[in-house]
Amino acid sequence: MTEQDSPRAIHLAAGQGTRLRPITDDRPKPLVELGGQSLLERNVETLERAGVDDQLVVTGYRADQIRDLGYETVHNDVYDETEMVYSLFCAADQFPEDRELLISYGDILYEQSVVEEILACDAPMCVVVDRNWRELWAERFDSPLDDAETLQVDDQGHITEIGSRPAGYDEIEGQYIGLLKVRHDYLDEFEAVYGELSDGGTTSVEMTHFIQHLIETGWFVQVVPIEGNWLEVDTIEDLNWYQSELDRETDQRHLVWIFD
Repeated sequence: MTEQDSPRAIHLAAGQGTRLRPITDDRPKPLVELGGQSLLERNVETLERAGVDDQLVVTGYRADQIRDLGYETVHNDVYDETEMVYSLFCAADQFPEDRELLISYGDILYEQSVVEEILACDAPMCVVVDRNWRELWAERFDSPLDDAETLQVDDQGHITEIGSRPAGYDEIEGQYIGLLKVRHDYLDEFEAVYGELSDGGTTSVEMTHFIQHLIETGWFVQVVPIEGNWLEVDTIEDLNWYQSELDRETDQRHLVWIFD
């Protein structure tokens, strides 16, 4: 992949991470460390290994700490009032003109093979979905269904419904992990749809709800299916469990790839 072909990656790293306090009392959520390295630094390196060198970070809480690491940044001044979608469009002026846009949440980790899978997808919008999500959720939650969202897929692999509260497991064909890509020739329309939705304001809309809105306006959103090889770090309990598994130095199915 040449620099001219490589997507521009945007890391959404504005969150406070209130459920990771007291660790996040003095740092932004993406700078929380797992195995001695921050989530953000791990993801930047993973993307670089996959050939994605053009990367930008959207900051919010304790933005100075991310800027001090030398990353190119854009700031969300109202990070404490808005969701991921608003943070993303704070960087709209930095969207590429003739390359794809890769969007990564700041509180996840993913193996290089996951990045390579989404880079190979050529749909207008590609969304990474873990079909083996229940295995990870069962380790993290007493009741996995309570923290899951609906996700339905048609025979062509297009998402038909996403982001609602499920009544049962039959409404969930996987979980969106927080990694998606928009093809370059759809970026203008992508911005236009958001512009109509926000009407110039600070609309606080969750990403899955925005994806659902795109689907309802006629977008084909392609699933990039995976089975594991990623993590979400959302709570102290998540972090403690992942770290304890790493400390055991065994071939853990969810974690071994972190140190490969």
